[in-house]
Amino acid sequence: MKTLDYIKLDASVVNNVVTSLQQLLADLQVYYTNLRGFHWNIKGHDFFVLHSKFEEMYNDTAEKADELAERILTLGGVPANKFSDYLKVAKIKEVDNVSNGNESLNNVLETISYFIGEERNLLKAASETGDEVTVAMMSDYLKEQEKLVWMLTAYQNK
Repeated sequence: MKTLDYIKLDASVVNNVVTSLQQLLADLQVYYTNLRGFHWNIKGHDFFVLHSKFEEMYNDTAEKADELAERILTLGGVPANKFSDYLKVAKIKEVDNVSNGNESLNNVLETISYFIGEERNLLKAASETGDEVTVAMMSDYLKEQEKLVWMLTAYQNK
């Protein structure tokens, strides 16, 4: 028996969820790399705060990428693992040479806003297929990201 047989999900029904998870994984991998760049290159009076925050954020993003890849496998898919493959499908664009705190935070907020929209769509699709585990994952991600948006906008005094 296949994993899906044991967890009582139909492969034909969860294909759209797997495709959406693949997209989210590619986007998260590019975002992770952008966060690493922000962490390494940040300058200015916000250095100590943002350097630490970006490290916390890229570590969290790495954990989420692992969770997504494992969920893709659980649902019968095969997660992409080459950065060249991620770049072909990612909607998040690579960012280079950003050392300004406001510019990096604006990029993070725009990226998180994109993720929130995608995760809401994925949550809905997973719910329609009876995939409560993916629903719970997306709900947890949304909860964390909405709080992060609030905190970052407060930090920027927006």
